[in-house]
Amino acid sequence: MKANEAELIAVYGRRRVGKTYLIRKTFNKHIIFEFSGVHNAALKDQLTNFRDTLEDAMNVSVPLAVPSNWTQAFQMLKTYAEPLLKKKKCVIFLDEFPWLSSAKSGFLQAFEFFWNSWGTKQNNLILAICGSAASWMIQKIVNNKGGLHNRITRKIRLLPFSLAETADYLKHKNVNLDHYQVIQLYMAFGGIPQYLKEVLPGQSAAQNIDRICFTKDGVLQKEFGNLYQSLFADADKHISIVRALGAKPSGLTRKEIILECGLSTGGTATLLLEELTESGFISTYLPFEKNVRDSIYKLSDEYSRFYLKFMEHSRATGMGTWIKLSTSPSWKSWSGTAFESVCLKHTVEIKAALGISGVYTEESAWRYVPGKGQPGAQIDLLFDRQDFCISICEMKFSNSSFTIDKAYAAELTKKREVFGNKTKTSKTIFIAMVTTFGTQDNSHKIGLIQNDITLEDLFN
Repeated sequence: MKANEAELIAVYGRRRVGKTYLIRKTFNKHIIFEFSGVHNAALKDQLTNFRDTLEDAMNVSVPLAVPSNWTQAFQMLKTYAEPLLKKKKCVIFLDEFPWLSSAKSGFLQAFEFFWNSWGTKQNNLILAICGSAASWMIQKIVNNKGGLHNRITRKIRLLPFSLAETADYLKHKNVNLDHYQVIQLYMAFGGIPQYLKEVLPGQSAAQNIDRICFTKDGVLQKEFGNLYQSLFADADKHISIVRALGAKPSGLTRKEIILECGLSTGGTATLLLEELTESGFISTYLPFEKNVRDSIYKLSDEYSRFYLKFMEHSRATGMGTWIKLSTSPSWKSWSGTAFESVCLKHTVEIKAALGISGVYTEESAWRYVPGKGQPGAQIDLLFDRQDFCISICEMKFSNSSFTIDKAYAAELTKKREVFGNKTKTSKTIFIAMVTTFGTQDNSHKIGLIQNDITLEDLFN
């Protein structure tokens, strides 16, 4: 708003993350024209919608003609905006931008011409473009090699809320839940504002999940299909990757995904993985001392993971479904991997709790698949530190303080030994426990665990 030159802003991120809300809330008094693309709409329908929206903005008594193409549409917008721009700062907001640029529509070329020939000269103009198809926004707009090359003046990749932001948002809605209840909601919905908006005061996490996911009119009952179909033209392939990763919480390599999903090894697999990563559904983790080709992919969208495990094939529906399921053994094992995934999104908070915020670190995962008769090992999170130490993080979810027994202590000792031997590292290896309510002091913990991180640390 304070800039004295034209601004072209790109905001992108996962569906339902609050992009439109952010732009409207920030620029509400300055928006002179807001227009949104419609998914899979014909060119003629998009242009008719554009005309109707412009008519409303101009408040004209004589109907406008429907533009025959996008070049003409932008000419009409220019005619409307010019007199207003002479008086004040104005915002033009084009929402669901990728949906406007359908095949053979000529939209992107017309937009490039509109911005380069006119928009860049309007010092009072802010043009905000927004889209949920994050990979499209990055490829076609942010990294554009043509007329929009280096034209984006500012960009925001809007990410879901962190645990601390989720707690703040719920408090703002008068939902007063402790951190253990909040993380249960987070493991089911993630930090997606549109989902968290459905959480009601006076209900526990289990009651809210019950109502939102398992009742007939639950908002998230059919969200899974809509989520991917609205973002990707060939969504079935994206969904098959999501399913494969949902079934393998420890993650899969690119090669394993191609094999599992029957994909071609060429650019198709690369593009699909890129689109899912940029849209925030999956994440890549670089194994310790390996290169990018060895990256492990994991499903990082909490709702997708929850849906595939508990909602998709659930025969039980209606009130009380989740309250019953949340005490089952399958929930206990699932909550462990879900908690790990949440921890991987809060490595900044874990570093702070370890007291190494100011130390340069490289985060990675590590796994060793042994030969016959040899012990294997898997580490989901480790910090390779510049102060010549390595912190191995063990993440455990429980409803009370966690107890390290003799068997688990032996497992941790063996894991540390296997890691040290196989990587041949000369760095000091520390083991840090990341748990919900801390680790009980006993003879097995002393001397083995150097750091004890709790749920409260993840909310800082």
